[in-house]
Order: sequence, then C-alpha cells, then structure tokens
Amino acid sequence: MINEMKNFRAGKYISQGTYKSFQPEKINRPWNIENMEILSLLGKADRQLGRLDMYSEYIPNIDLFISMHVFKEAIQSSKIEGTKTNIEEVLLDKEDVAQEKRNDWEEVRNYIDALNSAILALNKLPFSSRLIKQTHKILLRGVRGEHKLPGEFRSSQNWIGGATISDAIFIPPTHTTLNGYMSDLEKFAHNADKYFPELLKIALIHYQFETIHPFLDGNGRVGRLMITLFLVERGILKKPVLYLSDFFERNRSLYYDNLMRVREKNDINHWYKFFLVGIIETAKSGIKTFDSIMKLQKETDMKLQTLGSRANNAQLVLEYLYQHPMIDALRAKELTKLSAPPVYRLLDELEKLGILNEITGSSRGKKYLFTDYIQLFK
Repeated sequence: MINEMKNFRAGKYISQGTYKSFQPEKINRPWNIENMEILSLLGKADRQLGRLDMYSEYIPNIDLFISMHVFKEAIQSSKIEGTKTNIEEVLLDKEDVAQEKRNDWEEVRNYIDALNSAILALNKLPFSSRLIKQTHKILLRGVRGEHKLPGEFRSSQNWIGGATISDAIFIPPTHTTLNGYMSDLEKFAHNADKYFPELLKIALIHYQFETIHPFLDGNGRVGRLMITLFLVERGILKKPVLYLSDFFERNRSLYYDNLMRVREKNDINHWYKFFLVGIIETAKSGIKTFDSIMKLQKETDMKLQTLGSRANNAQLVLEYLYQHPMIDALRAKELTKLSAPPVYRLLDELEKLGILNEITGSSRGKKYLFTDYIQLFK
C-alpha cells in the first residue's frame, strides 16, 4: 500500500506514568506525493542544487574554499544551540582564545572535525547509525556534553525545553525503542524498492531523527550535519558545499514550529515546503558566494602581479589564506621557507595592497586577517 502524504500520521503520545512520551510512526514504507506546490518547489530545489554542484566542479581548487563553508556551518549550527563565537575567534589557536570563550570555541572546532571526519568516512561507510554515532563521538569530545554518552544512543529518557520533564515542550520516545526507530530510519534511507525524491527523503529523515532524539546531547547538530552527508553520499553534491544551518538559524522559531506542527497536526507538507525553500535559498546563496570568491580571486591575483619576484611567495601565502584566512609570520615562514626579515616585508606588502589586515595592533606576535574573504561568509 502506498501512503499519501495527506494521510501522514506522525505518531502518538504514550503514557509513561508521570509523563507522556511521543512514539512516532515508522517511516520505511512507500510514500506518494501529490501536492503540486511541493512538486514545484522540489523542481526548483533540484535545479538550484544542480547549478551549485556545477560550480563546485568547475571552480579550480574548490577544496581550498570548502573549509570556509565548513567553518560557517559549524558556527551557525552551534549558534542554534546557544554557542556564541565568530569566524575570527574560530580561526585562533586555543591558547589565543579568551578563557571564558574556550568552551564555545571547542564546541565549534569539534563540529568542524566531526563534519570533516564524516565526509572522509563516507568513502568506507554508508549513511548509517554507525556513521552517525562515530560523528557524534567527535562532536562531544572533551566539551560540555562529554559525560552524555558520546557516540552512544541514550539509555534514559530525555526531553526538549523546560527545566524538568514535567514542564517539557516535547518528550521523545522511550530509550528502549530507539534501536528499532534508528534501524527503520536507516532502512528508509537506503530503500531503493520504491522511488521517493531524495530531497524529500532527507527532509523526512531529518524530521524523524529530531523526533527520535537518540542522543542525550548534540541531536540538533548531528541532525543538521546528516543533511549534507546524505546529499554527498547520494551523489547529489560531489562536494560538501551546501549547509542548511544558516537558514535554520535565521528562521529558528519557524524551524522548531514546523517540526512541532508535524507531531501535533500530522502536517508533513508544511515541513517539506519549509525544507525545500531552505535548499533553494541556501543553494542560491552558495552560488553567489562562489561568484564573489572568483571575483575576489581575480582582483587579488592582479594585485599580486605588482609584487614582481615576490609574487610566487605571496601566492603560497594566499593559497593558505583561502583555507584559513588568518596568518602570522611563523606560518608564513613555514609556507615560503623564507627567513624572518623577508617574511615580515612580504606581510607588510600584502597589508599595503589591502589584502591583509593586521588585527593585534602589537609589535610582536602580529596576526593578519584576509578580511575581504571572511566578509563573503558573513
């Protein structure tokens, strides 16, 4: 039997004595979509993703720029959870971060490591509970959630909102049912017997994962990260260049409202529309960013040509800056193999050309930012 989305049933609340947990319906079954508005948005989302993927194929050295997309995603996804840090702070070494901001810095750096590690793991592992657990373990390494079973599904009840379970906004399913739900989610992800558009599939997977809430901490970040992993694993994107956290952060209350609306009103169509609009807007924004990067690259290369014999060393510095847009003399020495005096002269020249901005204002231990490039990701 094919289930139409208008007959979608999210699940039901089950009494657990002093509280009621939400036990969702399983999703690994054939689905049929007839809503014309969703089909129209799906077409637009597919087209925009195709354009973004084409950019990632034709931009030389695309991997240079991916790290900045990952930085931005890590910051925005962590921001939804209340972590406050910015790109400039994330680029600093740990010892240069103010003591009171180190926890936030570590959470964002963990997110970057978790995402990079998960993308690499896709070469050997499918999109699966195993991959999700592995990613979660890195995410919670040595930070505030490190005592909340990193890399393991929870073995107790959790809840969302409220200081105690009695005033919770939402109570996910009991821990004893988690393995069944996650197995169902995994089967649905890989179910090739019945066609269902991949973008709607990951939208439903994301909703279901957030509803199951299988971990004691870090569910939101892992759930958002899964979207990119799925798109890359399916070959919809050749490179990890699309991240929805910025869209979810800018529409945070709508994001949570739409997830709750599915549970309370069985309205999955509303969630699909929100999700697809997010894909369309984010893909367009990604294309715009790549256009701006190529324009900046061209302008910067023209400036470097004025440096004559120092242009080659300047180019080495610049390639590093596209991946990590903050540098000091020590790193520049490593990259160029120059001694200290010519390195300082080179950094000084790049500052005069308006490529670098010195941000410490001190005579020793100077740090320089590639400000125009950072602005493209803000």
